[in-house]
Amino acid sequence: MANRRRDGDEQLDFVAEFETRGSSGLSRRVVLAGGAAATGALATPSIAATQKVYASWQSLRDNYRTPDWYRDCKFGIWSHWGPQSVPEQGDWYGRFLYMQGHPMYAHHLARYGHPADTGMMDILHRWTAERWQPEALMKKFVAAGARYFVSLASHHDNLDCYASRHHPWNSLRVGPRRDVVGIWARAARRAGLKFGVSNHASHSWHWYQPAYGYDPEGPRRGQRYDAFRLRKSDGRGRWWEGLDPQQLYTGPSMVAPDGLATIKAMNDWHDAHDGQWTEEAPPYGPFARQWLLRQKDLVERYRPDFLYFDNYELPFGSIGLVAAAHYLNQAAARGQPVVMTAKKPTARSEGAFTEDVERGFSDRLRAVPWQTDTCLGDWFYNRGRFTDKSYKSARDVIQRLADVVAKNGNLLLSVPQRGDGTIDSEEDAILDGIGGWLRVNGEAIYASRPWRQFGEGPTSLTAGMQNEGAFKGFAAGDIRFTTRGGSLYALVLVPEPNGGRITVNSLPTGRASVAAVRMVGGGPLPFRQDDGGLHVTLPAGLGIVPVLKIDGELEHEVAGIFGSGDGGGGETRRRASRYRHRPRRPPRPRLRPAHLRAIRRASRHRHLRRHLGGQGQRHSERRRLSQGRHCRPQGTKGPIRAVARRMLRRRISLA
Repeated sequence: MANRRRDGDEQLDFVAEFETRGSSGLSRRVVLAGGAAATGALATPSIAATQKVYASWQSLRDNYRTPDWYRDCKFGIWSHWGPQSVPEQGDWYGRFLYMQGHPMYAHHLARYGHPADTGMMDILHRWTAERWQPEALMKKFVAAGARYFVSLASHHDNLDCYASRHHPWNSLRVGPRRDVVGIWARAARRAGLKFGVSNHASHSWHWYQPAYGYDPEGPRRGQRYDAFRLRKSDGRGRWWEGLDPQQLYTGPSMVAPDGLATIKAMNDWHDAHDGQWTEEAPPYGPFARQWLLRQKDLVERYRPDFLYFDNYELPFGSIGLVAAAHYLNQAAARGQPVVMTAKKPTARSEGAFTEDVERGFSDRLRAVPWQTDTCLGDWFYNRGRFTDKSYKSARDVIQRLADVVAKNGNLLLSVPQRGDGTIDSEEDAILDGIGGWLRVNGEAIYASRPWRQFGEGPTSLTAGMQNEGAFKGFAAGDIRFTTRGGSLYALVLVPEPNGGRITVNSLPTGRASVAAVRMVGGGPLPFRQDDGGLHVTLPAGLGIVPVLKIDGELEHEVAGIFGSGDGGGGETRRRASRYRHRPRRPPRPRLRPAHLRAIRRASRHRHLRRHLGGQGQRHSERRRLSQGRHCRPQGTKGPIRAVARRMLRRRISLA
């Protein structure tokens, strides 16, 4: 009985082997660790039964495809909501409250007390979500035109907003005492939306390190903050009894040394150490392996259609690859086409996931689908955005949507909620404006595909992440193009308020023959076409981003490469199916009797032993193979045939 453990206690180490394959095809073993209670989670039957995707970049690239449902949806809404919304101060409150000199430190000191006495764990306790009405909010999001919905599952504050089996600091035990992700999932799916989750928790271990620091100046200088001193035993008789603060704050991995005597010195130290955005695992402790267990639990429990990793590529090296392969294998076993996004792919990871460009732009039409995510204000609710009227307007969002969709992308928009679960009146009005525009002009967005060029106009965008702040806005003459059902749509980003003539320079007579131009949601428009382009006369009193529907003999030669433009399947989709946006696998090599004889003779050769090991063959099976007992024809599943084909692909000699 002494060996029995309860949930929340420290977990026993174990070693779980997850077979992975690199680009060479050779097998290797990734040694992980976790809890005794979670052994089944690392070796679930569904993973072992499918094994279609292995934990390697090569396997992810070979198997991942962005599904058509996502390409058709185009626009999603994100509830980036959690305990950091409670102070209504904006992003990264859980870090900056521990940094003396920051406005959030001053706010926390004035409202909640000194961080040595009252820290982020107390903010978690104050997140009660007492006015949250998920069904009513989902109706607003659907009316605003969202076709998929994403719930924040766990942020850098390290609270799991769901019924987590592997992390006691979750929203059923702390804060609202509700399964936030599960409730959102039911509401979204009832409303007919695809459902997704976002996971940001892999960065908690370095993000939280200021909580182990101290004030370098002032009356309490040198006194360490709450994370440094609190232990599980300190919770006896308090609201967090039974919980270990070190599991929330992740442990002291990079603790500021004693003797930093100025705010500048402390800030410089944090910037140089825990302020670096890293995908590495902490130097010691169970955090990385616990993250994997939590991630696997999340996707097994809620079966999301969409998974957002807040990571450059994937976190924690091989552990992140295991998490990605697990998600794709789980979905494949259910026949569920899913989307997995991450950031900043490199040569090794290009095509292994859908790229997300956070708060940034693309300067080109991309051959594969991508996404940008942005927010009406700050990621977490900031009352200052409401009082100073600094939200993105409906016009800003629609212009951005048009630009992204024209470049083969999707837009995921965060609508910040207060800590009590509500949105403010400004956000409500913005959603109404977006929804009103999409109800009229949605045919140019939903299920559309790119044209041969994304657009035209004077504005030059700088590609990259998190560069919205430098953007000065679109200008007159900026037009974006999409196609659907054989028609070309021209989205005029900045129309003249009094109407008048516009020229679409991309449609001169030598490149297209225009038969008709209509205002989407309106009637026919007068036009003429010459060598200078298509000249269209617009009426006065236009709203934001009017859309022209152009029919005739137009150049669509590029549209097939990016997928069909009919949106609903049909002949156009079937014709375009041969133009996959990802390269197909190479054809299976043709086997001849000489190949099978050679592989039998070479069965004890090191190349064959490696490849049989990659297939998971045991020694006894290798012996039977060398004796010729598996040499009869067995179709594509025969061991000899499978190994021989793999060796031929990699040009390994069979002689």
